[in-house]
Amino acid sequence: MENKVKIGIVLGSTQEGRLSPQVGNWLKTIGDKRNDAVYEIIDIKEYNLPMYGERIDEAASKKWQDKLNSLDGFIFAISEYNHSISAALKNAIDHAYKPWSNKAAGIVSYGYAGGARAAEHLRGILGAIAIADVQAHLLLSMFTDFDKELNFKPQDHHQKTLTTLFDQVIMWSTALKTVRK
Repeated sequence: MENKVKIGIVLGSTQEGRLSPQVGNWLKTIGDKRNDAVYEIIDIKEYNLPMYGERIDEAASKKWQDKLNSLDGFIFAISEYNHSISAALKNAIDHAYKPWSNKAAGIVSYGYAGGARAAEHLRGILGAIAIADVQAHLLLSMFTDFDKELNFKPQDHHQKTLTTLFDQVIMWSTALKTVRK
């Protein structure tokens, strides 16, 4: 288990009634069946990070950065808010720089347009903090992958893309681990 990379599945929303826990748990279940990495849900809501730059909460910031430092890569489960990522996710990203750097990430997005615009914004942000985002990207539709916009019921046709996304995140996380040593 020590040689396996550690992948954080980042829940990209803190909003009441959010769907990211359903998506994140699905991703973790699939990852755990693969047996090629250690997967962990990272819920940014649990860290109670203040808005970046407004006040300093050294304890919350240290706890957040320690968690990020313990991981080798990420899979972001993000929804689209007004054509972008949530303010909470951007805030969580801004609370750290070095703990994100030289790691890999995959993106699983959802929304009425599959969360595509949020994913594109996230890719630009990840590049600025030296995260290598992988090519595979899973887009989930509110119309076909969620029952009445409340219950996550992913379509079976996503499996091939999801397998590729996991493969790429593991490959790049493993490779980039050598860069950080």
